[in-house]
Amino acid sequence: MNKFTVKDGTEIYFKDLGEGQPIFFHHGWPLSSDDWDAQMMFFLGKGFRVISHDRRGHGRSTQTYKGNDMDTYAADVAELVDFLDLKDAIHVGHSTGGGEAIRYAAQYGKNRVAKVVLISAVTPYMIADTNNPDGVPLAVFDDIRHNTLHNRQQFYQDLTIPFYGYNRKDATIKKGIQDNWWRQGMMGGIKAQYDCIKVFSETDFTEDLKSVEIPVLLLHGDDDQIVPYATTAVKATEILKNSKLIIYPGFSHGMPTINADVINEDILSFIKG
Repeated sequence: MNKFTVKDGTEIYFKDLGEGQPIFFHHGWPLSSDDWDAQMMFFLGKGFRVISHDRRGHGRSTQTYKGNDMDTYAADVAELVDFLDLKDAIHVGHSTGGGEAIRYAAQYGKNRVAKVVLISAVTPYMIADTNNPDGVPLAVFDDIRHNTLHNRQQFYQDLTIPFYGYNRKDATIKKGIQDNWWRQGMMGGIKAQYDCIKVFSETDFTEDLKSVEIPVLLLHGDDDQIVPYATTAVKATEILKNSKLIIYPGFSHGMPTINADVINEDILSFIKG
């Protein structure tokens, strides 16, 4: 197993396959690097070096009780990127990982990051407040907190239904995909995952988006029941200096898995463009 120890002693598990221009993948909550299987294999076959890690507290990384915040997540990535000496890299983030990717690019990416891809990302800001009236009510995230704390085993089964749009008419439900989501979630530490709910819902990425000048591709489904596209992707592209937005009709939050054939090709075109 590849593990790298960051400065506070946390072990970060990572995968590093292939040669060529590096693509670094940032996973969503409460998952792991395994959620990128479809992208890792696709881009490995296209001649890229593919890297993904388990965020601290998630997957096979240390089940941390502190440091579960966006600044530390980005700092962990920076240490790992420096260790691997990645340059001219493409950083691809899904959901919470989109926030991590853009914060890393903004704070540490100079001379190392070529482009960023944000998939169903939580940027710029999720919570409904006076500055973001169309955001998601805090009560939604309080419910996620409650269920993660008191009902995690069953909640992580139930959450796959809206995550993959399996509650929609004519949806093809695949139990293996649900089980794999549950497996990844249950591998992580409950304290870190509980803390991360506040991170993905209440972190404001506006200044990160403003400061990034490299090309950014935003991909989002218009049937995303977890991260609504109108308050995230649409607003983020208005803030970014150099962006392209693709909204997919009918796609769910889990599109990197169930619609990999479509989004992989769009990412490839963006990288080559």
